[in-house]
Amino acid sequence: MKSSLLNNQRAMLALIQSGLAYTTDVFDRDRYQKLQTLLIEQMANTSTTSVDDLTASLTQDSGYITPKLDVRGLIRRGNQFLLVQDIRTKLWALPGGFADVGDSPVENVRREVWEETGRHVDVQGLLTIFDTARRPNIPQLFQYYKLVFACEITDGQFEPNIEVAQTAYFTLDNLPPLSENRTTEAQLIQLLQQSGTVQTD
Repeated sequence: MKSSLLNNQRAMLALIQSGLAYTTDVFDRDRYQKLQTLLIEQMANTSTTSVDDLTASLTQDSGYITPKLDVRGLIRRGNQFLLVQDIRTKLWALPGGFADVGDSPVENVRREVWEETGRHVDVQGLLTIFDTARRPNIPQLFQYYKLVFACEITDGQFEPNIEVAQTAYFTLDNLPPLSENRTTEAQLIQLLQQSGTVQTD
């Protein structure tokens, strides 16, 4: 699916869902629902995902639609950094995942790193924010803001779990196959070049 088309489709879907959330007119609601059905059918025709799967994933949010939030932890050991291997795809990424409502960004990354690696970390600060919609060569149905935090291990050890098969340290010249929806080589290069962090809640 071409990135420009996907960006337009995401924008139209957000407008439709916001319209469904705020309209009080029954005729407008019917029009929005029909537009939503047509748009999802178009998206299915330009992707490998079925109408049913797209409907289930793209219509679960209500209200004003915003980008989703993903948090990741960069744990360094000299010139190495810690990656986790997804148990299903066998691909590697920085530890992290979706942010939960009710927790701060720091609490979210601390929890995600612990769940995936078994390590407790001290979060030193925010390194950067990546916008997945700015990666035209890696199209995704949703737009994600990816917050990456510098983390330092305080204790703990890895135990295989339902998400992660193994963890290991790597260098840029010895990368494993990456899960590019989660972490790209370009992102790792940028992160490793950064020296400062921003403090957050």
